[in-house]
Amino acid sequence: MGQQHLSEHRFSSLELDERLLSALDDENFEFCTPIQAQTLPLLLSGKDVSGQAQTGTGKTLAFLLACAQRILHSDKPATAPGKPRVLIMAPTRELAIQIHKDAAALLARLPLKLAICYGGKAYEQQKRQFDEPVDILIGTPGRIIDFFKQNLYNLKSIEAMVLDEADRMFDMGFIADVRYMLRRLPPPDQRLNMLFSATMAQKVMELAYEHMNEAQLIKIHSESPAVDRIEQSVYHPANHEKIPLLLGLIKSLQPQRCIIFANTKHATIRIWGYLQGNGLMAAIISGDIHQNKRESLLKRFHDGEFSILVATDVASRGLHIPDVTHVINYDLPDTGEDYVHRIGRTARAGKSGVAISFACEDYAMNLIDIETYTKHTVPTAAISNELLIKPKPPEKMKEGRIKPSGKPGGKPGGGNRPPRSGKGPGNSRGSSHRRHQNTKKAV
Repeated sequence: MGQQHLSEHRFSSLELDERLLSALDDENFEFCTPIQAQTLPLLLSGKDVSGQAQTGTGKTLAFLLACAQRILHSDKPATAPGKPRVLIMAPTRELAIQIHKDAAALLARLPLKLAICYGGKAYEQQKRQFDEPVDILIGTPGRIIDFFKQNLYNLKSIEAMVLDEADRMFDMGFIADVRYMLRRLPPPDQRLNMLFSATMAQKVMELAYEHMNEAQLIKIHSESPAVDRIEQSVYHPANHEKIPLLLGLIKSLQPQRCIIFANTKHATIRIWGYLQGNGLMAAIISGDIHQNKRESLLKRFHDGEFSILVATDVASRGLHIPDVTHVINYDLPDTGEDYVHRIGRTARAGKSGVAISFACEDYAMNLIDIETYTKHTVPTAAISNELLIKPKPPEKMKEGRIKPSGKPGGKPGGGNRPPRSGKGPGNSRGSSHRRHQNTKKAV
């Protein structure tokens, strides 16, 4: 972890339970990140917090420590089946899984029980979690509500609530579900409340005002990842040049670990086919690939079996994939915020990285929104003849599944897909593109 990523505040200076300090030592955490240094003193004193910070800044550890401290020092009755004491809601399955993984590592030696609920996988197995006591319940709104309505658990014992990536909850159309759950919790002044978001738009502030107890607003203004530690560039290819340019850049750069983002699942399949057909082994994930397969492919990418991951925005938030050296935006995203989250997959924890974008015929207009949001002009790179490789024919994905050998075969499961509000993982169009859809077709 780069030192520029940390503050001068040590975890040992906080009034944390000794068991939590020991767990932090085991995980080699000594200094707080800025969001941790500013939120934890408030949370440990019982004050609600609305925190604004970009992805990769350490907010997950902040709210996990606050939640654990709250119930470890609670005078409420011990945990019982069907009576969770902490509720953590996240917008995507991947983010929920990552939070659960981080919590399991941090709390491995503490007497706290975890449960996780999300769509697309292990329905009966997830239900059985409530046969045993649960301290911390983590999940996505749809599956959490499903089990709540089945009376598998109640919310009467909740002592702490976390809403992570609140802005994304709005974007993905989850906000009605979130409000449904929040209205069934104990009153705000009887629990510790935490809301974290990359942006504090008015709608997010209203949510905090309605469901929290005079929350303290903490904003961490990050100069990076958008500028400082990421080498950014943008190419302006014609649509027919995008695949040749992509192949040429990969051949030239030889990235150690690269994520290629596209705006639609159809584009990811097309990219994957050309990569495979040209001798470049790649994993692919999108909202339509079954959760088991997504987890397997992400693990293999994480472990280095694949050096390239092709993905929709399902991979732009919440995933901790270390040492991503390059991000390529095959399609420019519709908003500056999504751009920052995508390129934030590299330059994690103070490291540097490279972000390359294609401003093609269909998505070039999105560059205006991106540069306005980041307050930074992305340098233009020239397309040389040497970078345009004539591609070999693409490999066809036989019903969309990837075997362990990297070859296609099988059929992906659909999983539980969230309602859409114009944006979100796997969405085929965003607001900016819809303005031009009468005259332009997707790649």
